[in-house]
Amino acid sequence: MSDFVRYARQVVLREVGVNGQQLLRDSTVLVIGVGGLGSAAALYLAGAGLGRLLLSDRDRVELSNLQRQIVYREADLGRPKLEAAADNLRALNPDCAIETLPGPLDPSQLEQAARGADIVLDCSDNFPTRVAVNAACVAVRKPLVSGAAIRFEGQLALFDTARGSACYACLYPDTGEARETCEEAGVLGPTVGVIGSLQALVAIKRLLGIGEDTGRLQLWDALRLSWRSLHIPRDPNCPVCGHE
Repeated sequence: MSDFVRYARQVVLREVGVNGQQLLRDSTVLVIGVGGLGSAAALYLAGAGLGRLLLSDRDRVELSNLQRQIVYREADLGRPKLEAAADNLRALNPDCAIETLPGPLDPSQLEQAARGADIVLDCSDNFPTRVAVNAACVAVRKPLVSGAAIRFEGQLALFDTARGSACYACLYPDTGEARETCEEAGVLGPTVGVIGSLQALVAIKRLLGIGEDTGRLQLWDALRLSWRSLHIPRDPNCPVCGHE
């Protein structure tokens, strides 16, 4: 009865129902990076009744994080993010099993972690990690929800080479070029919150088998509250997924 009350607002949706709620309970999601994106995504996944969350991060909670990384509290300052996030997610929903994987993960560890998940969320904040996470997902044929936000701009994409889509490397070839960080360029807190929440939404939809988000890049302009959607063509010569 308590489970029905907790999840009643989504169980009543015909696209979810009791069977869909059980699917979520039986599912595992890997979240790489528990910062601004990962905070929002993990909170919504745990709240939705996901059965198991795997979290990976390597940082400690800093004062500047609290402006946008909403899974943390001031009492968490100085704690490892994984430890603090796990405690706060369990407080939200003790039925969601939280497992932590201290980073950085090497390629074999990333592949092992991705293999144990139904879907992977890339919530990291640096290009090398994004490249490594993408390669792991392609190698073990797992869907990847990629999100990014900086300044007033956000982007979101679902990659799944097992279903014939492009991969992250098709969209962003590894040129070795440096990319801006939030520390350098700034970011408004709700911008990462919106994209992180949408990463959770895309993951839940994929787990439930509703909608089709694969192969499109969604670009959000937070200043104008406008969206653009672009098709991502697969690169047959991609060094990561071209052999698929």
